[in-house]
Amino acid sequence: MSQTTDRVADQIPDGPPDAGGAPGVSGSASDSVAAAATAVAQAAGRVGNKTALLVIACVAQFMVVLDVSIVNVALPAMRDSLSLSTTGVQWVVNAYALGFAGLLLFGGRAADLFGAKPVFLTGLIGFTAASLAGGMADTGGLLIAARSVQGLAGAVLAPATMTLIMTTFLEPRERTRALGVWSATMAAGGAMGAVVGGMLTQWVSWRWVLFVNVPIGAALILAAVPLIARTRGRGATLRTLDLPGAVAVTLGLTGVVYGVVTTDDHTWGSPAVLAPIAAGAALLALFVLIETRSAHALVPLRVFRNRSLAVADGAALLIGAGMFAMWFYVSLYLQQVLGFDALKAGFSFLPGSAMIVAGTMVATRALNRIGPRPLLLVGPLLAAAGLAWLSRFPADGSYAADVLGPLMLLTFGMGLAMTPLAVAGTAGMPRHEAGLASGLINTSRQVGGAVGLAALSTISAHVAGTHGGSPKSALAAGYGGAMFGAALLLAAAAVVATLLPRRAATAAR
Repeated sequence: MSQTTDRVADQIPDGPPDAGGAPGVSGSASDSVAAAATAVAQAAGRVGNKTALLVIACVAQFMVVLDVSIVNVALPAMRDSLSLSTTGVQWVVNAYALGFAGLLLFGGRAADLFGAKPVFLTGLIGFTAASLAGGMADTGGLLIAARSVQGLAGAVLAPATMTLIMTTFLEPRERTRALGVWSATMAAGGAMGAVVGGMLTQWVSWRWVLFVNVPIGAALILAAVPLIARTRGRGATLRTLDLPGAVAVTLGLTGVVYGVVTTDDHTWGSPAVLAPIAAGAALLALFVLIETRSAHALVPLRVFRNRSLAVADGAALLIGAGMFAMWFYVSLYLQQVLGFDALKAGFSFLPGSAMIVAGTMVATRALNRIGPRPLLLVGPLLAAAGLAWLSRFPADGSYAADVLGPLMLLTFGMGLAMTPLAVAGTAGMPRHEAGLASGLINTSRQVGGAVGLAALSTISAHVAGTHGGSPKSALAAGYGGAMFGAALLLAAAAVVATLLPRRAATAAR
């Protein structure tokens, strides 16, 4: 999965030289950020509790999604400061992805079983502490370990943010608006990673791509403790918890994703790839068997009889597969073909971020009138059209003529789809299973992203390798091939969306 991220990083100028050692989080920069964070925490008490809880949930989700990509532009500076090998650089990215994807399903269910407040705070404290440890790391091993813990904590925290929304906003229209804000925030986090990471690395230090989470996390903890009401959850104990199922699904997902990310260094048919994928698939099959026989199933298989949830998960898998690759390959095209530096490439995504927000606003207004189905048809089709437009990447192109238009079209389409996807994925689900619904849709998106990026990387390499032109035109052709594959995936997501009920429910029971 990090083959593309590593190639992006190799094109990015190194950040400012590190002062040596692992600095503490001190000085005027941290003082000002911490002061602002404290002000946010204090302000939370002066607005309505629902609004404050929405802000807390959205900022936490933004932080988790931001950290998927914020380190990419800091990789060369990390490599130089900590003497990382090429494999080590890749694992700075992969460690987060593995921890996040592997634990997402259990993390989502945990909020239902134990209550949103303890799970949210556990994930938030773990994420903040891991960010501090990563910023202070003085060896590559410590940095990679911290990134792994970040991913694990993020997998607990992210589903809990949706659970907070689902259990706080009970009226359907109100919940739809809240999910719209949450979806826009999540999309903005994904789009802003390169920008924020580039600014922090270039103007301060690579360590601040991790330290930045510390004052934000501390502010969220201060605000969340008094504001989030303690809920009873489902009264789970170690005796009633489906531990065999939790272990099987976590190790199974980890095995599949690990096998996929090793395609950076091995072919798809090599034992290094096939063995972990096969082991992961076997564990997932065992998980299904366990769930059919468990009195306290982690994922009751009856939930898949909810057609809206099942279709939303399938669409999320395909959308994740296409859109993860889009962010990587557009960044590669901007830097390796058009010659942009990292910061300029990051800022080039800002119009796309604005269009995602615009699409989300349109979708949120339309949802209560027309339901999620039409939006989940139109949104992915617009995104597919934008990706197909991008697939013509010329070697002598320009940002204004060849990137800006299709980028705005496809991101507007994704904005149209994101909130309906969340609504469809939770439609008809009881409130006490909101975390499960969130975990399922997030897992589908993450696994789809990992598999899709690896598969499209193979297509890109094949197209580039068989292209008869100059090296630069071969690169552009390869990236275009990946974009065309991504367009097909988004079109397939629209086809899957036709299976949604014509008027999916917008409220959980």
